[in-house]
Amino acid sequence: MDATTWERLIEAGWRLGHRLLYLTHPNLRGDDVAELQVRLAQFGFNPGRIDGIFGVFTEEALNDFQRNCALEVSGTLTRATLVELVRMTSTHTARSLVTDARDRAGFNEALSGPLVISGQSPLAPLLARTCARVLKVEVLGDESPEAVAAFANANDAAFVISLQTLKHIDGVRLHYWASYRSHSRRGEQLASQIASAFSLAADLPRVEVTGMALPILRETKMITLHIEHGVDKDETLEELAGVISAVLSEVIHRPV
Repeated sequence: MDATTWERLIEAGWRLGHRLLYLTHPNLRGDDVAELQVRLAQFGFNPGRIDGIFGVFTEEALNDFQRNCALEVSGTLTRATLVELVRMTSTHTARSLVTDARDRAGFNEALSGPLVISGQSPLAPLLARTCARVLKVEVLGDESPEAVAAFANANDAAFVISLQTLKHIDGVRLHYWASYRSHSRRGEQLASQIASAFSLAADLPRVEVTGMALPILRETKMITLHIEHGVDKDETLEELAGVISAVLSEVIHRPV
């Protein structure tokens, strides 16, 4: 039972309406926040990613909802706001989320900032060197997920690549943000593109693509991948870095 697991268990115990929700520091987190984000997104108010974190975008979306319902615009989930939110929620018609629509259309994609690379891995310096040819690169080393996310969010990073060497695994694992309520379509697409590029090279290790809710994936607001790989030869790591760099370059330079 580590700290992250305990925090997730606490968050899962919150239900919408059990407490006031508002912007504070540190941000309120929980399944009640995620439910609020889902309901706002169903009505077309964009709370940002459905991550269960009450941030600035969620406050803005809640303000917009309150304004449209002629409620006091407080940015706080009050009892009156909850009543209106529940009253307007249809139980018979499936609603799509504005966040998903924006993600599919590419509106949530910001590619103006640097590539942030983190983690203690022999792949990190190789990837930094190859990617520096196509975009600005910031290497943070073995910082905590929270520190990496704070830096990336503050600097409007285009991508975040978190690296981890695991001696016991055979191959490469690519993880993008996914929870039981939502997932990053752009992250999934990028991971799939990289996996496809790996498959074209016969001498590269096998690759798996999986959605996860790791802290580094949850805390960052941009496309983030967490890459786990076994210890391998320098030549293989060089080729891995080249493939990842080529895919990132293609994504950056593709037509809008």
